[in-house]
Amino acid sequence: MTALDDRAGTDTTVRATMSGDTQSWPERFALGLFIAVPFVAFLAAIPVAWGGWLGWSDVLITFVMYGLTLHGITVGYHRLFTHKSFKPNRPVKITLAVLGSMAVEGPVIRWVADHRKHHKFSDRDGDPHSPWRYGDSLRGLTKGFLWAHIGWLFDPEQTPIDKYAPDLAKDRDLVRISRLFWLWVLTSLFLPPLLGFLLTWSWQGALTAFFWGTIVRIGLIHHVTWSINSICHTLGERPFTSRDFSGNVWWLAIPSGGESWHNLHHADPTSARHGVKRFQLDTSARVIWVMEKLGWVHDVRWPSPERIRAKSVSPTG
Repeated sequence: MTALDDRAGTDTTVRATMSGDTQSWPERFALGLFIAVPFVAFLAAIPVAWGGWLGWSDVLITFVMYGLTLHGITVGYHRLFTHKSFKPNRPVKITLAVLGSMAVEGPVIRWVADHRKHHKFSDRDGDPHSPWRYGDSLRGLTKGFLWAHIGWLFDPEQTPIDKYAPDLAKDRDLVRISRLFWLWVLTSLFLPPLLGFLLTWSWQGALTAFFWGTIVRIGLIHHVTWSINSICHTLGERPFTSRDFSGNVWWLAIPSGGESWHNLHHADPTSARHGVKRFQLDTSARVIWVMEKLGWVHDVRWPSPERIRAKSVSPTG
C-alpha cells in the first residue's frame, strides 16, 4: 500500500467512525456511566477523606493528574487545536492531544468540532450548549443551565467533522490519537492506582489513588469544564465586546486554568491568553509562555495592548 493509499484509508476511517450524524444508544449509556460514577464519588469525597482514606500520595497523584489533563484540554484541545493560538512542534502537538484525551471528554477531533460550532452560533440557535436555549425566564434559564452544563452531551445529533474540523481530520497524528481514544481513557483510569501502588507498596494505596486520582479527578475536571459552558455564559463581568453572554467568573480561574476569563476569549477567540487584566491568573497562558521560551512552540498569538483596548467596552479598559 502506498503512502497516498494509506492516507486515503485513514481519512475514510475517520469519516466512518467519527462524523456520524447521530449518537448511538451504547455511546449515550457509556457517557452516562462516565458522568454518574465520578459525580457520586465526588459527593462521597468528604466522608471518605474524613475516614482517613486520603494520604499524601493521593494528594500528589491527584494534583499532578489534574494539572496535566486539565492543561491538555485548555492548552491543547482548546487554544491549540480549536483556535490555533500557537504553532507547536510535533512532540508537543502529540503530547497535548494525548493529555487532553486523558481528561475523558471525548476524542480531540470530536471535541474541537463541537467547540467550533459553539463559537459560530454562540448563545444563538445552533449553539450546542447555550444556557439561553429556552429563553430568559427563570424556568427557561434553569432548564437551559442544566442543558448547557450536562444535558447537551446526550443530544443524539452530532456535529459533523467534515464541516467543523476538516483540518484536523487530515492530520494523521490527530486521527490516530482520536481512534485510540479508548487507550488514553484506560491510561487515565489505571495510571493513578499504579502510581499509588508504587509510592506506597500497598493495595490500599492503589485503591485510594484510584478513588482520588481517577474518579474524583475526572469528576472535578468534567464539571469545571462544563461550568465554562453553563456558569460563564450566565454570570460574570463583561468588560469586552462580544456578541453573546460570555462573562468572566473569577472564582473559577484557578480550577479552570484561566478558561473562566471567558468574556475576552469570546471577544478575541484566537488569543493565547484569556486573563489579560492585572491579577487575572491564567495558568494555561503561562504554560504556553514557558513552551515558547523553550522553543517548543512559535507564532503565539499574544494579545497586544492596542488589541485589548479595541476589544474593551470602555476604551480605557
